[in-house]
Amino acid sequence: MTTESRKERVNIVFIGHVDAGKSTIGGQLMYLTGMVDKRTLEKYEKEAKEKGRESWYLSWALDTNEEEREKGKTVECGRAYFETEKKHFAILDAPGHKSFVPNMISGAAQADIAVLVISARRGEFETGFDRGGQTREHAMLAKTIGVKHMIILVNKMDDPTVNWDVGRYNEIQEKLTPYLRKCGFPKQDFIYMPCSGLTGAFLKERPSADVCNWYTGLCFLDYLDALPPIKRDLEGPTRAIVANKFSDMGTIVVGKLESGMITKGQQMLLMPNRVPVQVLSCHVNETETDQVYAGDSFQLKLKGVEDTDIMSGFVLCSTDKPCPVGRIFDAEVVILDYKSIITSGFTCVLHIHEAIEEITVKHVIGTIDKKDPNSKKPARFVKQDDKCILRLESTEQFCMDLFKNFAQMGRFMLRDEGKTIGIGKIVKIVE
Repeated sequence: MTTESRKERVNIVFIGHVDAGKSTIGGQLMYLTGMVDKRTLEKYEKEAKEKGRESWYLSWALDTNEEEREKGKTVECGRAYFETEKKHFAILDAPGHKSFVPNMISGAAQADIAVLVISARRGEFETGFDRGGQTREHAMLAKTIGVKHMIILVNKMDDPTVNWDVGRYNEIQEKLTPYLRKCGFPKQDFIYMPCSGLTGAFLKERPSADVCNWYTGLCFLDYLDALPPIKRDLEGPTRAIVANKFSDMGTIVVGKLESGMITKGQQMLLMPNRVPVQVLSCHVNETETDQVYAGDSFQLKLKGVEDTDIMSGFVLCSTDKPCPVGRIFDAEVVILDYKSIITSGFTCVLHIHEAIEEITVKHVIGTIDKKDPNSKKPARFVKQDDKCILRLESTEQFCMDLFKNFAQMGRFMLRDEGKTIGIGKIVKIVE
């Protein structure tokens, strides 16, 4: 077995408000780990100057399409890789603009670790963190989607308005920590680090003491290397969640294997439609391989199905253990942000793993006392901050599971008019 195949593979998503510097940090990491050479970077720098986007050249390593470069915004979830001594990281660069949140959801759905990028620049942190900014929503989404560990990079510490001021760094922590705790991150599951995406300070190497002498923790890459390995379920049922598909001399699907293993040549079922398919070839991180293991992001060539018949959120399963599918289900839901009341007949959009479905509240079953999870009171409607049980119905059947059996396919978000109004978990599949 080569050292390459022995390196632990980790998916890392960069989240945070627009312009916090996510793509710049991603580009800098690729440069610092030797994934992008100096010549390519100089070429980007020259092109960026010509477009009047001089300080953005680092982000071009991640922002691949013209539309993103023109706007200086990340729209799709960028895909890039970097390696440390012990691990191989796939960067999912999540867009930070409000209208792009659904793209961010699909990026984070595949992540093991989230890096929340905060701008320390005066005014920018405040804009991102106040209601309406993306910082809060992204942190909440990361937790809902099941990211285990979060690193908060306080970026732009080199900005003239900050100049590596420890007071500003502490102020940001004091404002953010209570919110992260409220999202459900225990204290040991998140850590803060100062950095500069533009100069690379504290990403791989420490700047000189006259720049910053108060931060004594690990640099970002060393910290990533030191994290304990992520537990992967190789023995579990095969669940390969499709994020995207395209046609290239055959049908190709892209996604993440959440549990089990896939072998080249294997016969599988594509759910929810129970279409029998065969795996003709497997790629992991752009390298051809005979096997895909739980935790890997894959690209598979399939025989037996056209790409036009595949949707995001379809799941490849072993023929003997297909995943459950359903259309009507009961869920435990927390209403986060909704000004009016929610009652039967209410419609919104459900985001679950990579699937997006229109759903209707068929029936409000009752509310749950937050202090006593076993107490249920019947209710005709629910409102903001309520924890409740709802019976939900979607127009089409889709792949799902009970949260207690398979968390990645049992937790979801509800969105309406461009914002996340609730998070929930499936407790019963009715039909």
